Order: sequence, then structure tokens, then C-alpha cells
Amino acid sequence: MEVEAVLRFWELARRNALDVCIDGGWAVDALLGEQTRPHNDLDIALPAARVPALRSLLTERGFQEIPQPDSWEHNFVLRAANGETLDVHSYELHPDGSNRLGVSYTAHHLSGQGSIAGTQVRCIRPDVLVGFHTGYEIDANDWHDVRLLCERFDIPVPEIYAPFQKADSRG
Repeated sequence: MEVEAVLRFWELARRNALDVCIDGGWAVDALLGEQTRPHNDLDIALPAARVPALRSLLTERGFQEIPQPDSWEHNFVLRAANGETLDVHSYELHPDGSNRLGVSYTAHHLSGQGSIAGTQVRCIRPDVLVGFHTGYEIDANDWHDVRLLCERFDIPVPEIYAPFQKADSRG
């Protein structure tokens, strides 16, 4: 997803009080303050109560849900005819900031700040993003993101990335 599309969506979300938090690869780049690689989609987190408003706004703009094997009411993909794609994750928090339902975000996870092409955005915290990049079969894009976050924010590299670190050290 191109930066212009991300910024258009961010402005739409802001104007409509969707309370969006950027996740995934764009969150990594927001934290780093620059785009470091191409992104196929924009991952977002938002309160479950705001999902109907999001769906309405995006349906008006030609987005349709694309069924995925792991889709459910709190995790789904919306795509426009031009290929712009949102990977939507919703949640509900308890008053203390712990997760009540949906995707297991907490208030702590959602408290990062970054910048996309000079626009300030709310995003997932760097330490949390590094943790989110574990627990599944990782690839070179994951290593790219984790390496940059760990270097910039002085976060220990998770053990699962040891093969990538060894390959990098061999040059």
C-alpha cells in the first residue's frame, strides 16, 4: 500500500473519530520515521465499537471484505478495486487498559507514536511490535523490521531470529 493511500486513510479515520492505531509494517516505519520497505497492506487496530463506522465509510469508497482463513469479527481484510488493502484488528479494553475481547491488544500496546511522511500517527509501541514478530514462521521481511526496531530502540533481538543474525554476520 502506497504512502499516499495510508495518509488518505489516516485522515479519513481521524476526521471520523475511528480511534485507529497503526500496526504491522507501517507501524514499524512510522516508529522509524521513514518508509524502509514496500507494504502490501495497512494493518490497523481500532475499538470494536468503531468497526461499523469503519465498514460504512469504506463500503462507500468501494472496499469489500476479502475472506481469509483466519477471518473473524475482530480480524478481517477490506480491499478496494484499486488494490488498497486494510488488515483490520479490533478489540475492547477494560477500564484498567487490559484486554476484554477481540484481538488481544492492551492500552500499553496501543501507546506508540510515530510519523508517516511527516504526519504524526498513533501506532503500536516498538517493544510490542518486536514481540508481535514472533510465534509464527518468520521471513526476511520480519527480520528486516525486527532488526531495525531492535537497533533503533535498543531492544534485545528475540532468539527466533538467531539464524538471520548468523547469516548477516557471515556477510
